[in-house]
Amino acid sequence: MEQLLVINTSPQRSASYSRQMTERFVRSWRIRYPSGEIVYRELGNQPIPHVDERWVEAAFTPSEARNPQQKDVLALSDELVSELKQATQLVIGCPMHNLSVPSTLKAYIDQTVRMGVTTRLVPGTPGSPYAGLLHDKKAYLLLVRGGHGYEEDGAYAHMNFQEPYLRAVLGMLGIHDITTVNLEYTAIGGGQFDDAVKRANLCIDALLG
Repeated sequence: MEQLLVINTSPQRSASYSRQMTERFVRSWRIRYPSGEIVYRELGNQPIPHVDERWVEAAFTPSEARNPQQKDVLALSDELVSELKQATQLVIGCPMHNLSVPSTLKAYIDQTVRMGVTTRLVPGTPGSPYAGLLHDKKAYLLLVRGGHGYEEDGAYAHMNFQEPYLRAVLGMLGIHDITTVNLEYTAIGGGQFDDAVKRANLCIDALLG
């Protein structure tokens, strides 16, 4: 059975363009997979904790050697990893914050990139020293930017640390089948923004056929 993991990262609610994009995607997904299961992970308004010294110590202690306190420290991380493992598809709604991703999404990533659990080191491998342990998954990135020119070949493409970072991290986990829909001009408005919304909506509607 198909299972979709929906990750929303915007701190805004109804005014969030990335949430509007994930909602549109979910509507199409429900039509395409009427018996599929959808799991939501809210990050923008229910942030998860950043990793700390106790987390690092617990994560790098062999599972069979962890004490009860270390297991408690990793309980949320284990839950997040379980969601990722069970999902066959995931969609991430993500605004650009200061050229990159919101800190809430970074915290989520740090909680889910686990050596020996979701990825492993393979030093010397061309392209990446990591081999992901999550396979046969499809990811959709619905990315929002207030300005414009951050897409490939754009004037500010060299300043885009949002999409390249997410693609690299997902690749670390073994997820390489990734499709991106970008929405720019959200802080500018006007006709360019209206046209950008129409293009993004058409792209989202076409994702699932």
